[in-house]
Amino acid sequence: MDFTNTDIWIFDLDNTLYPPEMALFPQIEARMNAYVMRRLSVGADHADRLRRDYWHRYGTTLAGLMAEHAIDPSAYLAEVHDIDFSELTPAPDLASAISALPGRKLIHTNADARYARRVLTARDLDLFEAVYGVEETGFHPKPRSEAYQSVIEQAGIDPARAAFFEDDPRNLAVPHELGMRTVLVGPGRDGPNALAGPGTIGDHVQHRTGDLTGFLQGIVTAC
Repeated sequence: MDFTNTDIWIFDLDNTLYPPEMALFPQIEARMNAYVMRRLSVGADHADRLRRDYWHRYGTTLAGLMAEHAIDPSAYLAEVHDIDFSELTPAPDLASAISALPGRKLIHTNADARYARRVLTARDLDLFEAVYGVEETGFHPKPRSEAYQSVIEQAGIDPARAAFFEDDPRNLAVPHELGMRTVLVGPGRDGPNALAGPGTIGDHVQHRTGDLTGFLQGIVTAC
């Protein structure tokens, strides 16, 4: 596990800095479906199919809705992230492990930054220099290259000195191409929800872990 010369640590948020069992995504997906049903005047099954299809083709449901229906992204994000955070619990061991990493720590999420900060606060993980949500990347979601390039430029980072932690394997392809070290957290998702089965794991995934805290502790020990 070689993280020599790594001093920039970039983390995804959902199902990466909290486990899927805390079940925020089912709440979000239900609100996405309700939004699609109302906005497009379709039934529940149709809305669910569209949500998944847009996720596959555009990277996020939001990106598909913007491309095909010109929706207001800010209103959408506020609505779908208006959820119950009570299932989230503090993660003191994870907080200590992240804090001990040498260098800069950033969040890059396809959610919005306001929602991300609420998650971080609930987990006692207010440790990050900056949070880059989909609004900060000009509504370009991962896995689009524009999303990563936007964060690189805004943060002023050298990708060769960075590591990217993510639960969705496809979102690690561009970081790998850019020269970042890549870490898949969890089994790998192949679908727009945490209940989907494992995805295709390619050579762009350099490391895998089901225990982010332990993995980070190992990095710190090695450093």
